[in-house]
Amino acid sequence: MVIERIDSPADVKRLRRDEIDVLASEIRELLVRTCAANGGHLAPNLGVVELTLALHRVLDLPTDKLVWDVSHQTYVHKILTGRRDRFSTLRKGGGISGFAMRSESPYDPFGAGHASTAVAAALGMATARDLVGGKEHVVAVLGDGALTGGLAYEALNNAGNRRSQFMVILNDNEMSIAPNVGSIASYLSVLRSKPFANFVRRTGKKVLKRIPLGGAAKKAIEGAEIGAMHFIGPSEKTAVIFEELGFRYIGPIDGHNYDAVLDAVETAIDIDRPVLLHVRTVKGKGYEPAEHDSRTFHGIGANVFEPNNGAKKPSSGARPKFQDVFGDAMIALAEKDPRVVGITAAMPDGTGLAKFGKRFPDRYFDVGIAEAHAVCFAAGLATSGFRPVCAIYSTFLQRAYDQVVHDVVVQELPVIFCMDRAGFVGDDGPTHMGLYDIAYLRTLPNFTLMAPSTEAELLPMLEHALSRSGPVGIRYPRGSTTGRHERVPAPVVHGKAEVLHRGRDVAILAYGTTLDVALDAFDRETANLAEADAGITVVNARFAKPLDGALLLELARDHSHLITLEEHSLAGGFGSAVAEFVSDHELNVQVERLGVSNVLVQHDSQDKQRSLFGLTSDALAARIAQIRTGGLEPPIGTADRPGSPWLTRATARRG
Repeated sequence: MVIERIDSPADVKRLRRDEIDVLASEIRELLVRTCAANGGHLAPNLGVVELTLALHRVLDLPTDKLVWDVSHQTYVHKILTGRRDRFSTLRKGGGISGFAMRSESPYDPFGAGHASTAVAAALGMATARDLVGGKEHVVAVLGDGALTGGLAYEALNNAGNRRSQFMVILNDNEMSIAPNVGSIASYLSVLRSKPFANFVRRTGKKVLKRIPLGGAAKKAIEGAEIGAMHFIGPSEKTAVIFEELGFRYIGPIDGHNYDAVLDAVETAIDIDRPVLLHVRTVKGKGYEPAEHDSRTFHGIGANVFEPNNGAKKPSSGARPKFQDVFGDAMIALAEKDPRVVGITAAMPDGTGLAKFGKRFPDRYFDVGIAEAHAVCFAAGLATSGFRPVCAIYSTFLQRAYDQVVHDVVVQELPVIFCMDRAGFVGDDGPTHMGLYDIAYLRTLPNFTLMAPSTEAELLPMLEHALSRSGPVGIRYPRGSTTGRHERVPAPVVHGKAEVLHRGRDVAILAYGTTLDVALDAFDRETANLAEADAGITVVNARFAKPLDGALLLELARDHSHLITLEEHSLAGGFGSAVAEFVSDHELNVQVERLGVSNVLVQHDSQDKQRSLFGLTSDALAARIAQIRTGGLEPPIGTADRPGSPWLTRATARRG
């Protein structure tokens, strides 16, 4: 097999032309086989096989810099850069990441996980090269979906002004995760329909190269060339936008024609100004199921389809996910309240809003990969009496923090933020972890923060959010709860927690779905006691802001320990809020916080991530037993052990 001879880009350069086609086929087989077992972004990677091969043939990697936007389409790049033997570990704990990571390989000059960053990063690298007199080439590869994000335009604007030599490759497959929206999508569709304009440009260049002309004449001809593009085009939309930004536009070309891509890259790489190479590709190329349903195969779970035919494997009867429950809740609320509108930033399926969009198309808004715009857009709607619900993953809401503060909080507008994927996200790794939202939101004045402990609590919390006159955030995790502790949710009262079990000595305050862990530990602890009333107290906190201060004062009177649980960073999280309250009120109670220590959480399964940080019923029950027998400190030697749950324990006590 050709693929077995490839350990670096240098090996790609040595291949015969006929071997390139064989290698492309073998790579696609490996992609399908691995993603069927491990999950991952299959369709995007199938679409960039020829493009990646051409880039590795032309560039001198890793001296030259190849920057991938989002970087979920770097599987082919990883296979060609010495990671083929470990490709079976993709997205597994201790294995290679599903995204580019500087710590993983010198061939990954820039890490990523969010969209629209590649042009800015590549421009920074090109500028650094120019400052030291370097000669390396810099190339950024981004999808057309990234052009729905404002950061890409900020970088394009700056790049054209700086005029540093580097290349932007626009991988145009007409989709991000869902079909792209907005004027830029329409604009690119016009470019795809203008091969004649580009033929005229190429032919004209060949003629002009043979004519000796001075600089002024060449500039005049360039201006005339752009004018001709307007004249040739059947509409006013042509490639002129990229030219006016200072880029030399080339394309569109067939991204699956290896020879055409190779020729275009070789031509463009030495142009002494910014170049935008427009490459058309098919998402899922070479694997028929993914070509026909690229939306499903964009990001696919592990062991959910048959690699030989793409058929979906039978479901194991899994519980409804929070995203699905949210979608149904939004429909129920919108049926009763015509002011309710739903907003997503290019994640209609992942957030659950796609179903809402079908039911209420006029009240559903997908703004593209533009979280900052989504929040400011929502603020504008709120000023006019609507009740916008922004469904944005916790990790992506970080991209709109200024708008949350400046446009929503300062104006005290009733915008609701529903933060999916809060907590551990599993195999997507550190760029996607939702471990910081409590910290970056609870400091904001008049901001309400809630978290449902079960799927059934989500609708009541949304109803409560609609009753508020200011901003509200609701966080919930990827997937679903265990279902072991389902119950009819108690009414949601502002700033009030729910006490599920009364005991003494130790009270567990669980925020969100960590209540499952608390109740499992309670069941184990109670089973070992002769008297039921001697058990521990279990609280469903519900609110991180405002805290239930009255309950905390009560618990401090007859408990020696409060243990907080959260799938969130310990720094600034729910436990920090409780510890601050205890300190401020000089309460005589010990506070122990279980959560995520100050580290970047790497890709692995969600269960293993929880276990690593002691967020399991076993770890919690062991600590409760230790406290009840007089053990106030962690066992000797455990505090310094990597991965020990005691690394996440912190205390606060006054009085």
